Amino acid sequence: MSENNPAAELERRRANARLGGGQDRIDRQHRDGKLTARERVEFLLDEGSFEELDPFMRHRCRDFGMDEQVFDGDGFVTGYGQIHGRPVYVFGQDFTVLGGSLSESNALKICKVMDMAMKNGAPLIGLNDSGGARIQEGVVSLAGYADIFLRNTLASGVVPQISAILGPCAGGAVYSPALTDFIFMVDGTSHMFVTGPEVIRTVTHEEVSKEELGGGQTHNATSGVAHFLAENDKDCLRQIRRLLTFLPQNNRDETPRQPNSDPVDRMDPALDSVVPAESNQPYDIKDIIHRIVDNGDFFEVHERYARNIVVGFARMDGQSIGIVANQPAVLAGCLDINSSVKAARFVRFCDAFGIPILTLEDVPGFLPGTEQEFGGIIRHGAKLLYAYAEATVPKITVITRKAYGGAYCVMGSKHLRTDINLAYPTAEIAVMGAEGAVNIVYRNEITNASNPQELRDRKIQDFKQKFANPFVAAERGYIDDVILPRETRPKVIRALKMLENKVDLNPRKKHGNIPL
Repeated sequence: MSENNPAAELERRRANARLGGGQDRIDRQHRDGKLTARERVEFLLDEGSFEELDPFMRHRCRDFGMDEQVFDGDGFVTGYGQIHGRPVYVFGQDFTVLGGSLSESNALKICKVMDMAMKNGAPLIGLNDSGGARIQEGVVSLAGYADIFLRNTLASGVVPQISAILGPCAGGAVYSPALTDFIFMVDGTSHMFVTGPEVIRTVTHEEVSKEELGGGQTHNATSGVAHFLAENDKDCLRQIRRLLTFLPQNNRDETPRQPNSDPVDRMDPALDSVVPAESNQPYDIKDIIHRIVDNGDFFEVHERYARNIVVGFARMDGQSIGIVANQPAVLAGCLDINSSVKAARFVRFCDAFGIPILTLEDVPGFLPGTEQEFGGIIRHGAKLLYAYAEATVPKITVITRKAYGGAYCVMGSKHLRTDINLAYPTAEIAVMGAEGAVNIVYRNEITNASNPQELRDRKIQDFKQKFANPFVAAERGYIDDVILPRETRPKVIRALKMLENKVDLNPRKKHGNIPL
C-alpha cells in the first residue's frame, strides 16, 4: 500500500474488484449471451441502491498454484439493496473469476448476507453461475456448501428465498437452489444437474446433451425443479422483481397491497358461459382467473410443469393472494403425482408467508393407472391434503364444476378448515360421476332388467338430478353459498375482507410429519 496515498490504494482495490477476472473474461461472458455478476446485481436492484459487502475478501489457499490466482472479492459479489423501495439481500457468483467456484472465503461472504437477511427480515436472492466447488480447496469448499445449506433450511418459511440459475450449477451446488422457494432459469444458457453428461455416459452409458439433461426447458417442463423460464438474463431479473411485488418481506410482515383501479363490485356476465353445459367438455380455468383478479393480472408459477393444475399469484382489491386451480383443459383436471406435489408446495409457501389462498375446483378425481399407483399417488396426493389441512391463512374455495371423491376432500373442502366455500350452479359434488355410480349401485338391477340400457339411462338421470348440483352439500353446510359465476369477484373480495383478522392455530408440536 502506498504510505502517502491510502485513497489511491482504496480506489485501486475497488477497481480490481470491479474488474473480476479481467476484461477478456468479461468479454467472453458477454459473447456467451450472459451478463457479469456485477451487471446482474445492478440491473436487479433499484438504481443506485446496492451496497457491496466484502469486496476485498480473498481466498486463503496456497496450494496448486493458487497463490498466483488471487482476486479481490474472490469471485462473488454480495451485499444488500432495494427492489421497489424494499430491502433485499443478494449474492452473485462471478464466472469470470475461477469459473465462479466456491471457496471457503466466498462461502463466508454468502453466509454473512444470509444471516443478515434472517436477522433483518428481508428476501434473499442468489444469482448462480458457477462451476461448483473449488477443487483446490478440498473439504473446506464442501464445508462452505454445507454451511449455506443449513442457512437455506433455517431461513425457509422465515424470509423468501429466490434462486436464479444464470449459467452452470452442478453437483452439490444444486442443493442450495433446491432448498429455496423459487428457481428461475434462462433458456439456453443455464444448466442444473447433479452429475453431468460425461459422468452419465461413463456410468450408465446413456447419451444425453447438457441441454437435454439439465437445461431450462427440461427443469421447467419435465422435472419441475425450476418454476420460471426466462429468455435471457435481463428477462429473468425482471421476472424476479415482479415476483417480489406479490411477496411479503418475511413471515411476520403483512401481505403486500397495491393501489387498485379495478372495481371491487365488478361483475362479469361473460363468466356465466365459461363453464360448458356438458360436464365432459373441457375449458381453460385461466379464463376464469383472468376475469376475476385485479386487471386480469395473473403471475403463474410452474407454468410448464404438471399443467393439469394451475398455481400462481394475483391481487384482489390490491391484496396479494395465491391461486390454486384444477385445469380441465389438461387431463380433465385430474390430480396426479406431479400436480399434487406442485400444488402442495405452493400452498405451503403461501401459508408460511401469510398469503391467502383462493382455490378454483373442477376435479373428477385422481388419475388412475398402474404408473400412478406404483409411483406413490397415495403418498403424493396426501401431501396436498396435508398442505391444505395444515394451512391457517384465509382459505376460500369456489367449485366451478366437478368435485368428485377424495379429490373433493383434498381441494380445500370445508372439512379441511376452509373458511368460505362457494359453488357455481354447475357444481357436481359426489363420490363419483353419475355413470360410474350407477354401474356400481344398480349393477344387479340393471343386469336383470328386461331393457338394461333404458333402466341405466333412467338411473343416470336420477343420479344427476340428485347429485349433479351443489345443493345437497349446501343443505349440510359444506357449501356456504351457491353463486352465479358473474358474482365471483365481489364475493371473493368480500370474503377476503371479512377474513383479514383471521386467527387459526395448529396443535402445539415441534413439526408434523408430512408424507414426503
